[in-house]
Formats: sequence, C-alpha cells, structure tokens
Amino acid sequence: MRSIGRVEPFLVPAAELAVITHHGPLADVDLTYGELGAYTMRHEISVTGPLREYYLHDARHTPDPALWTTEIGWPVFRAEHHQTDSV
Repeated sequence: MRSIGRVEPFLVPAAELAVITHHGPLADVDLTYGELGAYTMRHEISVTGPLREYYLHDARHTPDPALWTTEIGWPVFRAEHHQTDSV
C-alpha cells in the first residue's frame, strides 16, 4: 500500500466489536451512534481503538437515502478484563 496525497494506508487491527446497523440517510446517523453508546454503557463495555463504518448500501447502489444501510462497529472490551501497558 502506498500514500496518495495526504491519505496514508492504515491497517485496522482485529477487534471484538459492538455492532449496530443504521438504516436511512447519514444525516441522522448520530442517533444510531447514540443507541450504540447507550448499549455499551448498559452492559458496562468500554470502547477502544478506531471505529468502523461499513457502507453496505449507499449512493453507489441507490440515489434514495432512505434505502441506505450503514454498519457501525465499535471495538470493545469489558473494563475489568482490559490491561494496559505500564508507562
């Protein structure tokens, strides 16, 4: 992989994810993020690492935003089991 302008390749590490699917336009995707955040709090799950968004159906597939589907994944861990490196 090589850089293109200011875009640099980044290997996203494997992770256990909390996943939710957003249906509809991205203008209100923040509501779906809120649902996922509420879920992780209820289940005492912590979030770590880069988030993932997978555009399963978007403008490349249909011009109708109501038909778009986005999968959102948050890398998670149970707080009591997560270990960090010592500094």
